Amino acid sequence: MNIPSELKYTKDHEWIKIEDNIAIVGITDFAQGELGDIVYVDVDTLDDTVEEGEVFGSVEAVKTVSDLFMPLTGEVIEFNEGLEDEPELVNSDPYNKGWMIKIEISDSTQIENLLDAEAYKNLITQ
Repeated sequence: MNIPSELKYTKDHEWIKIEDNIAIVGITDFAQGELGDIVYVDVDTLDDTVEEGEVFGSVEAVKTVSDLFMPLTGEVIEFNEGLEDEPELVNSDPYNKGWMIKIEISDSTQIENLLDAEAYKNLITQ
């Protein structure tokens, strides 16, 4: 199980990479493994401000559809358009080419609510 130590995580299995006031968001290796083969990523919140915990999109796998939850309040400023043609990148490279959105963070104090790699590992191995 790949859980990069430099990232932050949510209990909903999103990972977050913070770069100044921008957060890059995707789903974890654990989540993509649980979902199976991903066939479609839907994000219709581009240019919208979405509150922490609200749905920003969904991911469709062969057998299920799962909501994607906003890890931090902010404006969705970019969608990974590469996922339109290759949604399977979420399976093959979840922490790099399989990222989903970029957020301009509205409230940086919310970063404190995110899990570190050790806490996320404990969550998924219970």
